[in-house]
Amino acid sequence: MSKRRHTSLRTSQEDISVTRRVPKTPQTESAAYRLAFSDEEFMTSEDTRAIRLQLEILKPELWLKERGINSTVVLFGGARLPAPGAEAWAAKNDIQKKNLEKNSKYYDEARKFARLASLTSETLDYKEYVVVTGGGPGVMEAGNKGATEVGAPSIGLNIVLPHEQAPNLYVTPDLSFNFHYFATRKIHFLLRAKVIAVFPGGFGTMDEFFETLTLIQTGRMERVPVLLFGSHFWKRVINLEALAEEGTISPDDVDLFKVVDTAEEAWCVVREAYNLPTITDENCDCVVE
Repeated sequence: MSKRRHTSLRTSQEDISVTRRVPKTPQTESAAYRLAFSDEEFMTSEDTRAIRLQLEILKPELWLKERGINSTVVLFGGARLPAPGAEAWAAKNDIQKKNLEKNSKYYDEARKFARLASLTSETLDYKEYVVVTGGGPGVMEAGNKGATEVGAPSIGLNIVLPHEQAPNLYVTPDLSFNFHYFATRKIHFLLRAKVIAVFPGGFGTMDEFFETLTLIQTGRMERVPVLLFGSHFWKRVINLEALAEEGTISPDDVDLFKVVDTAEEAWCVVREAYNLPTITDENCDCVVE
């Protein structure tokens, strides 16, 4: 089929406009009369779920392709981690407040790591190693902020939650997406990922980390550097060596990720994996060579 549209053909948008101008009668006011693709009730019904899933995959895919973004550096981590010196707004008791404030250092490490990724991306016309986060607060905000600080674009993949999660103000507006389905959001997190950086977080972070490991372990995803930030935190929270000892994972499955503590240490792993050039970030006292 020719891609050229004959000038006499009406577009879908034009037909929607026409239907809005027709006389109001019992027939035109009926739900049956609405154009199927502009009928919100129909498009959000259970029967059209498969179509909505397709659309949530297709829209960001086309959007990113149009902008030539080929690969990403993904930052996963807790929305509740405050910036250093900021109030631990999510704390429910004194112990949580103390620990959230202690772990706020990883907000800074996420910001620095995003800066290093973005400085590398700059050398490649922002087509590769573009920072992507979940678009919300905490570690996600830190990642988008780090990219913004060095003048780089960054992606935010927000999701509609019962408690409103608005995009943080550092996401590039033209790359700020919103999802209904966790499944389609996860696809876009990993579809272009060349690096996965996982910072301290909760259930969502655990879900994203273990799904990444599972996809790599089963060969459904190319093996990429998976960086687990925060040796003290993760040693307390998970014990994958115990799974290996119990025989429920292979002994070498614990090598699917690397535990790191600093942005510089993490980017060295990335640089060696992809033979990338030396990166110097004077504002963060970072030199990765």
